[in-house]
Amino acid sequence: MLDLLMTFATYVIPFVVVLSVVVFIHEYGHFIVGRWCGVQVDAFSIGFGPELWARIDRHGTRWRIAAIPLGGYVKFHGDANGASVPDPDAVEAMPAAERAVTFAAQAVWKRAAIVFAGPFANFLLAIAIFAGMFAYYGRTVLTPRIGAVVAGGAGEAAGFMPGDLVMSIDGTPIPTFSKMQEIVSVSADAKLVFVVRRADAEVTIPATPAWREVESAAGKVRIGMLGLKASTNAADIHEERFGPIASLGMALDETWQVVHRTGTYVGGLISGRESADQLSGPIGIAQISGQMAQAAAKVGLAPFLNLIAILSVSIGLLNLMPVPLLDGGHLLFFSIEAIRGRALNERAQEFAFRVGLAMVGVLMIFSTYNDIARLVQRLTGGAS
Repeated sequence: MLDLLMTFATYVIPFVVVLSVVVFIHEYGHFIVGRWCGVQVDAFSIGFGPELWARIDRHGTRWRIAAIPLGGYVKFHGDANGASVPDPDAVEAMPAAERAVTFAAQAVWKRAAIVFAGPFANFLLAIAIFAGMFAYYGRTVLTPRIGAVVAGGAGEAAGFMPGDLVMSIDGTPIPTFSKMQEIVSVSADAKLVFVVRRADAEVTIPATPAWREVESAAGKVRIGMLGLKASTNAADIHEERFGPIASLGMALDETWQVVHRTGTYVGGLISGRESADQLSGPIGIAQISGQMAQAAAKVGLAPFLNLIAILSVSIGLLNLMPVPLLDGGHLLFFSIEAIRGRALNERAQEFAFRVGLAMVGVLMIFSTYNDIARLVQRLTGGAS
């Protein structure tokens, strides 16, 4: 019983907190822009299934917390469900005044703005978290000097040596070691041309990062690595502090890096360069949430906040995919409507939503299978 309580406190509670924050911000984006556009909001739910708590505000919106904390939804007036699937028959039967406040009655640009507001709110949350962390914590900066070269790694094969100071990669200036890591991590199997300062001379080194599997705040990922370690000499390490404007700029760059890494991974999946076994579902997120919560208890909130920011960007991007049922699918339909001058017929939309539901279901099942497989590996002492 004690073990069960410890597991609940270690993994379930952090998971619920992380997912609830990200989902609330996403749905609030839909909600607030919907209100601005004059749409009646019937329900705002965090979670699915049986209702645990609810209240109705003065605008008639039912705010609810449900028992299954794996998402949430905003239900606009006239929609058949929380996925903004239209209910044409119900809307047609409404009086004109009531029909005017339905989602379906709005101009296509308003509907697009309401739908896009959810993912956009996720990006704003990530930017706000990153900016706050840069302003409060600053960052430790390592100069791009090589402290050690891992034996047998791609860096050793290319000819890197301890003491080399990386000046540029493919013509891009490299101010910090982390900037070098960013480029190398998304360039596995791609030839890069490094210019390094060695003693008093500049040396050009062609190098091809190799694929390596590593643990990260987003789970197990495959990235490019050369096997180069940063110098730990005091002269190569310094702390940077940032004001509000600089912190915002850093936050925008950090958010873009998450978007870029995610986009690179998706592109790798499509081209076959990446493996789908890195996808994580609810179990994987719960495990990572627990790990970050434990880290936060030791070193402060930074790891936990970083996870929320990364997950927020990931959910924002996922929802922008042009898959029916997701926000990106709705935006695709609105684009078609704007071009054609009329919406797709009800039968076509219903079929598309069924396909989208099947695709999302398959993705959820597959990612959960990956989570269980990794968990079984750990419990049985298999390779991770």
